[in-house]
Amino acid sequence: MEQNNYQGKLQKAIGSGFDAKSTSKEVINRIDLNGKIAIVTGGNTGIGLETVKTLAKAGATVIVPARDVEKAKRNLDGIANVLIEKMDLMNPDSVDAFAEKFLHSNKPLHLLINNAGIMWVPLRRDNRGYESQLATNYLALFQLTARLWPALTKANGARVVNVSSGGHQFSDFDFEDPNFLNREYETLQGYGQSKTAVNLFSLELDTRAKAHNVRSYSLCPGAVGETELAREAPIDLFQKLGYSDAEGTILPEVAASLKTIPQGAATTVWAATSKLLNDIGGVYCENADIATLSSNEAIIGGIKAYSLDEKNAKRLWKLSEEMTGIKFEL
Repeated sequence: MEQNNYQGKLQKAIGSGFDAKSTSKEVINRIDLNGKIAIVTGGNTGIGLETVKTLAKAGATVIVPARDVEKAKRNLDGIANVLIEKMDLMNPDSVDAFAEKFLHSNKPLHLLINNAGIMWVPLRRDNRGYESQLATNYLALFQLTARLWPALTKANGARVVNVSSGGHQFSDFDFEDPNFLNREYETLQGYGQSKTAVNLFSLELDTRAKAHNVRSYSLCPGAVGETELAREAPIDLFQKLGYSDAEGTILPEVAASLKTIPQGAATTVWAATSKLLNDIGGVYCENADIATLSSNEAIIGGIKAYSLDEKNAKRLWKLSEEMTGIKFEL
């Protein structure tokens, strides 16, 4: 019987042996990636940089597309097996140019890790009028995956790993007004729906792609300290979420719960390389294992059922094709 993860049928831990404290180095132990090619977006800072270091050390050739190439060169200096290319996720033409250059190499793509994203930013729009969190966190991811599809199939065993967030719990996807044209902009809702979209896409992609020996996953890296992700978030937002005091100082109990960057990258690396996932896909992972479905009352941890809804996954695929102008036929 064909398996899929619609409605979260496969959302249960599989006993990976890892947990929230596991690091990227630990989860990739004894895994050899020599001869493999990976693309990691957002691979020059934070957990993306740690992901690149880990994959490269295991033998993979890692390509890091970056908007700021000079910054990427500085941050990736000295790391073997790494190539840097130009790409701006807010610019669809730039995404196409990067993908076209890779396809012209005629090389297979074994791992596509869509790690880059923005969070809790003021209302901005790209040149199509699309809200920036949706455009960067999801639509660019859809476009890049679609454009690189021929290289993924050429690998004869590829994985697409999409970094989502527990923040998907802030919002379901609003099909009526995804770009906040007729409703007041709220940055948490914008972020939440972009990450719900990542989960729905990962679910539907796996269902369609597994016949071509390509599997897809989404994941929550956890709350990670020392990244640049929340650099534009206002202080009052952290207070609203209960993360900081009136002066903007992170509460001690919150700081103590944050993951280190190597711990934050662990689930990405696990989803990209674990043999336990060879015959399963379309699942949402956290703490280097498959996450469980969260109840309606849950705020942190697990995945909301609406993020794995079959009807919405198919509806989003169609909408994504319309918004990007790309017919993603597998």
